Amino acid sequence: MTDEIFIGGGGKDYAQPQGLRLKNANRHGLIAGATGTGKTVTLQILAEGFSTAGVPVFLSDVKGDLSGLAKAGSPDHKLHRAFMDRAARIGFSDYAYDRCPVTFWDLFGEQGHPVRTTVSEMGPLLLSRLMELSEAQEGILNIAFRVADEEGMPLLDLKDLQALLVWIGESRAQLSLRYGNVSTASIGAIQRRLLVLENQGGTNLFGEPALELADLMRTDATGQGMVNILASDKLMGWPRLYATFLLWLLSELFEELPEVGDPEKPKLVFFFDEAHLLFDDAPKVLIDKVEQVARLIRSKGVGVYFITQNPADIPEDILGQLGNRVQHALRAFTARDRKNLRLAAETYRENPEFDTETAIREVGVGEALTSMLEKKGVPGMVQRTLIRPPSSQLGPITPAERQAIMAGSPMAGKYDRVLDRKSAFEMLKARAAQAAQEAEAAEDEEELERQSPAEREYASARRYSGSRVGRSSARRVRKQDSFASALGEAVIKELKGTTGRRIVRGILGGLFRNR
Repeated sequence: MTDEIFIGGGGKDYAQPQGLRLKNANRHGLIAGATGTGKTVTLQILAEGFSTAGVPVFLSDVKGDLSGLAKAGSPDHKLHRAFMDRAARIGFSDYAYDRCPVTFWDLFGEQGHPVRTTVSEMGPLLLSRLMELSEAQEGILNIAFRVADEEGMPLLDLKDLQALLVWIGESRAQLSLRYGNVSTASIGAIQRRLLVLENQGGTNLFGEPALELADLMRTDATGQGMVNILASDKLMGWPRLYATFLLWLLSELFEELPEVGDPEKPKLVFFFDEAHLLFDDAPKVLIDKVEQVARLIRSKGVGVYFITQNPADIPEDILGQLGNRVQHALRAFTARDRKNLRLAAETYRENPEFDTETAIREVGVGEALTSMLEKKGVPGMVQRTLIRPPSSQLGPITPAERQAIMAGSPMAGKYDRVLDRKSAFEMLKARAAQAAQEAEAAEDEEELERQSPAEREYASARRYSGSRVGRSSARRVRKQDSFASALGEAVIKELKGTTGRRIVRGILGGLFRNR
């Protein structure tokens, strides 16, 4: 095992080996380039290299192509001869077809093992972004999380949050005195957003059993790092859900993993494909938190690699922390394109042998400009590099092959069945029922005090036999108007028929603790 991942051949005649040093791999990176220029293959060969070095990988498969990592390439492939010629040209003498150990994941549980988290783990900041809430609505959501903490009510899935919001709406007079104005209009708007999220598949994301991060950081029996592939082709239909989930996962890694200093190789490498979705219309507070994660998570042994079409998609403060870069071709059809291309070229350490801006326009498919961190973290001089061919299959595997891999996975059965535990919904429902019983008992006692001895004896006998007597229509109206009864009916009517799960109080831990 070497101390670097071979990426391709650079320099004159592509004879100079270009590699990514494992010791610097947790200092993050960027894979950029226009559509169809080879970003996916670059991601694939990096995942292969990390896996071979014993480093687990997490990546999202946006187009379905990366499932081919689970199967070795074949001499029967139409590009076999081209692959062999390229390997010989760049001096890749060890090139051979091979597969990687793969675990498939899917938020919808269709093309991989289900991935879940709890509402509490997601936290109010990311939930607000996921639902595109206004500042006032985000304030109500923060109140809901605070009340859930103080009342000891676990928020596990969407119905727990919906039930809690109903309770807050019914209790708004008391809560407003402590937390500020609680508007029914804001609560109604959040409930509508929750309904939209539910229709988009949010119920699949929230619940138990929640994902254990240790299951993403495994190696197989031979010591190869597990390549965790999140099926994202369907998920991309809801880009905000996709970006928020990946940001949550990154934040959980930041929160839970211990400090490891400067390891010889990463503990996990995280590839964030379609990274522009993370930053589109994101508030500054969220971008600041992403910058904080990128800056600090490397000390936890995690490398983060952003994949996007243009480096301009990444905020400058974050882009400056991406030391390992692979730049595929960029097109410049407009004045804005030319400006972005020029800015991209200026971020590289110049090579006197060619003009970087011109080279970014000219590199062909499978070719890129590379700049990797050298010893002591010094940025390497930009090189024009011919990317090595992949060892695993280029393109997707069949559905039958995917199902066979899932059936033989150690994760098979662990996350497939939804757990139903007592949480906020059940607790609020029980409270409402108890309050209704107590109100009913108080009414009975009040009526007995007004009755004559003979009437009391008669009423007692009727109650013992299972009948109810002596209630006036006015008292029945009072019972219906009691707060507890109204709350119980509202909760049950609003949320009847859904299920419950567990709490793991994260709320993004120290990262997003200022709710």
